[in-house]
Amino acid sequence: MQRFCGRTFTGAELDAIAQCIAEHRGASRAQLSRLVCERLDWRRPDGRVKEMSARVAMLRMQDQGLIELPAARNSNANGQPYRRRTLFAEPEPALLEPAGALGTVQLELVDTAHDSHLWNEYIDRYHYLGYTPLPGAQLRYFVRAQARLLALLGFGAAAWKCAPREHFLGWNREQRERQLHLVVGSHTSRQFTGAVASESTTGSKVGTVA
Repeated sequence: MQRFCGRTFTGAELDAIAQCIAEHRGASRAQLSRLVCERLDWRRPDGRVKEMSARVAMLRMQDQGLIELPAARNSNANGQPYRRRTLFAEPEPALLEPAGALGTVQLELVDTAHDSHLWNEYIDRYHYLGYTPLPGAQLRYFVRAQARLLALLGFGAAAWKCAPREHFLGWNREQRERQLHLVVGSHTSRQFTGAVASESTTGSKVGTVA
């Protein structure tokens, strides 16, 4: 048996993955990861397939000579600067009103390709660390009031192992594997006050998010 991305794969499952690849010669790596999830019934607690985990696991399997994936069709641009620049993310006039005068503050989920690119651009332009992709499953938000952008929030998958966290929670290995999906990592925050902003990086937040 081999262990990848928090899952132990039996010899039969590794054979099933190799067979899936052989049966779908024209499929991309992304398509294969979805097919493998369906075949092995590898799912998140909400029922969706664990596509990204499968993709990473299959890359590691290939590195160890267990399977052979098709050539990558597109570069994922990891490690390359984020170069997108649009008028939508240009600086706005400073917001000088007190917090109590802002009215209702709304969280807007990033759920379209346009919003995704815009969120990434804001982070790259105005966060001192620039943009890097969030790990694994993720949630990103725009925070707005009176149609003004106040902040950006980004949450990604929790680290697979973190000794201080496990000690604080009293988790053993089995408990961590069973309950890790309940933990959310705060990876990126950006609070805007117009042209001037304050930053927060992994492990810290601007304000409090419940």
